[in-house]
Amino acid sequence: MFIKNNQVTTFDLAKGISSKILAHDENLMIVENTFSTNAIAHMHQHPHEQAGYVLSGVFEFAIAKERQILQKGDSFVISNNMLHSCRAIVGGIILDIFTPCRNDLLVKSQNS
Repeated sequence: MFIKNNQVTTFDLAKGISSKILAHDENLMIVENTFSTNAIAHMHQHPHEQAGYVLSGVFEFAIAKERQILQKGDSFVISNNMLHSCRAIVGGIILDIFTPCRNDLLVKSQNS
């Protein structure tokens, strides 16, 4: 399967966060999230495993009780059902990978 960028829909994930589902099947999903400065993905959890890569910007991440500042080139892994949040200190882009696919994000993207 190939997906061209001009075929991908952008949707609002949260205030100041726009997202694009770049590719997915039932077991895997890749999402590009663009954060404005000070945008927040509030503390949440989901049954999906998540890995991410910071393409640009500076972010404060909280995973469980640990906090870290991440910037371009840094990455992270979040186990399923683990509480986590993210705040953009400087706006930028994070590439997220989920397994299995997040059907809730598919629905959100289709309703935009």
